[in-house]
Amino acid sequence: MNRQDPRGVLLPRRRFVQGLALGGVAAGLGWAPWRAPAQAAPRAELRGTTFELEIGELPVDFTGRRRLATVVNGRLPAPLLRWRQGDTVTLRVRNVLPVTSSIHWHGIVLPADMDGVPGLSFDGIPPGGEYVYRFAVNQAGTYWYHGHSRFQEQTGLYGPIVIEPRGGERHPAERDHVVLLSDWTDDDPERIYANLKKQSDYYNRGEPTVGEFLRDAHARGLRAALDERRMWQRMRMDPSDLADVSGAAYTYLMNGHAPAANWTGLFAAGERVRLRFINGSSMSFFDVRIPGLKMTVVAADGQDVEPVSVDEFRLGTAETLDVIVRPAADRAWTIFAQSMDRSGYACGTLAPRPGLRAEVPPLDPRPRLAMADMMGAMGMAAPPAGADGMPGMDHAAMDRAGMGHAAMDHMAMGHGAGAAPAASAALATGPEVDMRVARPRTDLDDPGVGLRGNGRRVLGYADLRTLTAPISPRVDRELTLRLTGNMQRYLWSFDAARYAKAPPLRLRHGEHVRITLVNDTMMTHPIHLHGMWSELEDERGEFLVRKHTVSVQPAQRLSYRVSADAAGRWAYHCHLLYHMEAGMFREVVVA
Repeated sequence: MNRQDPRGVLLPRRRFVQGLALGGVAAGLGWAPWRAPAQAAPRAELRGTTFELEIGELPVDFTGRRRLATVVNGRLPAPLLRWRQGDTVTLRVRNVLPVTSSIHWHGIVLPADMDGVPGLSFDGIPPGGEYVYRFAVNQAGTYWYHGHSRFQEQTGLYGPIVIEPRGGERHPAERDHVVLLSDWTDDDPERIYANLKKQSDYYNRGEPTVGEFLRDAHARGLRAALDERRMWQRMRMDPSDLADVSGAAYTYLMNGHAPAANWTGLFAAGERVRLRFINGSSMSFFDVRIPGLKMTVVAADGQDVEPVSVDEFRLGTAETLDVIVRPAADRAWTIFAQSMDRSGYACGTLAPRPGLRAEVPPLDPRPRLAMADMMGAMGMAAPPAGADGMPGMDHAAMDRAGMGHAAMDHMAMGHGAGAAPAASAALATGPEVDMRVARPRTDLDDPGVGLRGNGRRVLGYADLRTLTAPISPRVDRELTLRLTGNMQRYLWSFDAARYAKAPPLRLRHGEHVRITLVNDTMMTHPIHLHGMWSELEDERGEFLVRKHTVSVQPAQRLSYRVSADAAGRWAYHCHLLYHMEAGMFREVVVA
């Protein structure tokens, strides 16, 4: 049985029922939803200074398959917590799961023993046990909370936090909606992880096709098309390697609703509407737009920024972004959030009354990684060629730099365990690292693969300016870390050392450190430092924006300052959940 989506495209039954969550299936479809025992509906929003939270399980059905989710107070997502800046909050968290659990308050600056990371902050919350979190709230803005125990976050343990500023919002709005994006899977996360370890491209359904080769050959010539394919094969890399887990395994949710369920935020014509976007996914980057409606960005990661008007923005895993929109017409508007690899989307509606829905745009074409995503600054010299916007091979430029095919493999990329020595010992490859970038790029104005030159005004990090002065006014010490991995073996690390084999990073209490991250991989990594702010700089070392999570694009180098003002043991990791579990995690000790 098939049904049509809002664009008139026939969908298989599984896709049609996506989002018809617990108790939400229309009669007559020939199957019964799995319902929870009758009980009072749990509250979707909690406010005050004292909170009672319970981590448990709930049967859910997003796709026609019955599964158990990990939830807080019987909700997926977990309840919205509303705090006030200046208050001290107490959160008693009970764990009724049969395994140890935890909650981490993402982006909240607090004492180390309140951070919620088992093995660092505390021992975790045992089955049948509880833990009392208590801390002062010294910030305002949009944040979120989530599990930090194995893969519980993937199974539903996440929820939004809104902290009301002491002096009121800098940009007041008549309406205020949280838009929490996430990725749900019917599969056991342990199975997903095992599949990735066995075959890193297991979920990639967008690999280059014969049709693409014929198109490229027609547009650029047979030799150029063949040369490009040989290059990728020689490096054992894939230009479609954008997301480890795709829509083949994921259903993308907006506030716990899949596309068919049509989450709706109400407004009246002419009102200012604040949308608090949170990427609460485990492994997904979302490109967000509201077709026909400009968005004014007013906050990033909870921090007010100079307003900037855009058509679209990319939201990395764990990042938050506040925008103001002003729908002028008495009509519906689609909030469209497509995954970076274009394998699926989450969507919802802004509407003046319930029941309305606007047209859902088609997914953009599947993007391909470009030379700049492989070779950094050297690849940026390659001229564009081809309808898909992928740069062609600039053989002359590589020859001028002493970079023929063989040299590109071994020096610029350093790819392969048996590669010749790179330009320096620091760029050596081996079993832990299958790629190095000798000349990383520093273009913070680049919106990223799939968004370049798409005809829309797309936000980049270079557009963001935090309104307050930097916390770290000087730099006492500099530290460089390379983001490394071996994609074929599905190993991820900092400086080629997985967490189990890496010593802690040690910062002196009170010092100001510039951390430079160099991405030696072809994937974008959202890097999160617990307990302290990351103050992103431009190429001249000038302060741009204060963030708790910084996304580093392939072959890119960026720097941020950290004020080591929080004593204790802290987590520092890639926020792609399976990357963190595979080793891209470090302990940071401030003493």
